[in-house]
Amino acid sequence: MTVQRTPIWQSIADTLRRAISEGAYAPGDKLPTEASLAERFGVNRHTVRHALAHLADEGLVHARRGAGVFVLTKPLDYPLSNRVRFHENLLAAGRLPDKRQLSVEIRSANEDDARRLRLSPGDQIAVAYSLSFADGTPVALAESRFPEARHPGLAEALRTESGVTRAFAKVGVTDYLRVSTRLTAVSADATQALHLQLREGVPLLLTEALSKTTDGMPIEHGRTWFASERITLTLDHQSGG
Repeated sequence: MTVQRTPIWQSIADTLRRAISEGAYAPGDKLPTEASLAERFGVNRHTVRHALAHLADEGLVHARRGAGVFVLTKPLDYPLSNRVRFHENLLAAGRLPDKRQLSVEIRSANEDDARRLRLSPGDQIAVAYSLSFADGTPVALAESRFPEARHPGLAEALRTESGVTRAFAKVGVTDYLRVSTRLTAVSADATQALHLQLREGVPLLLTEALSKTTDGMPIEHGRTWFASERITLTLDHQSGG
């Protein structure tokens, strides 16, 4: 009679899962290194990597490139209001915010850009791509379009300033409001998965939003892909949004 044996990687995953459920590793904690786990369980690092990948597929842990594997924290509540400010929202939630500007370019507005930003086709727009983090973990990938023709120098301000609000201030925009948000569920493509350190095909929350200055002129049309396992989007009705 043949005895069915549990694969070693599965046994390691079960042991780590049990340790997480019992609180040995709390949300946000870093797991021991692959080398340390390999020594502990008497296996090679490939076997450990297989076990960790299985736990990641279950949504229990995630890997940060160059930093290690961490137990997933409770999803961050992120309010969608008419005054959405990433930095302030994360600080209010007790998380450390960070943002990396991936690129900023100037291009000609197509008909859709012109309609949304109240420009003429061919006018200059600034297009910015950015990656946002909470406690060092990537949570959102964004593509935003701005009316460079109406606010010359905005592209350069976006390159040099630490946030959109400060970039706006550089070109004389002192306040702005989100006037519409459209929310859909999509699957992460290969590039999005790479940036957000997720598996290709996992669910993302996509918001498409339009913001205007207080005099009613469009200032930003943007799309943001949120890692749904790390972010819970909420509607803030008290803000008037």
